[in-house]
Amino acid sequence: MLQDKRSDLDAEKRKRLLERLMRDLSASDPEFYYRSTSEVAQGIEQRVARGEGLNAEERALLAPLSRRDIQVLLSLH
Repeated sequence: MLQDKRSDLDAEKRKRLLERLMRDLSASDPEFYYRSTSEVAQGIEQRVARGEGLNAEERALLAPLSRRDIQVLLSLH
C-alpha cells in the first residue's frame, strides 16, 4: 500500500518535471513544441543527461527513463 502511494507520487513528480522541461525548452526554442514526440523526447533526454536545471532528486527521478519512456509519458498528456 505504501509502496503504491510512493510510486504514484513519483509518477506525478515525473509528469510535472517533464511538463516543466517542455516549457523550458519551448521558451528557448519556440518551434520545440511543434517537433515530433521523438525529437522532443530526445531533447528532454539530453537535458536530463546533462542535469541542466534539475536538482539531484529530480535528475534521479528522470534518469532511469529511456527516450521511449519519455515519449510515452508525453503522449499521455
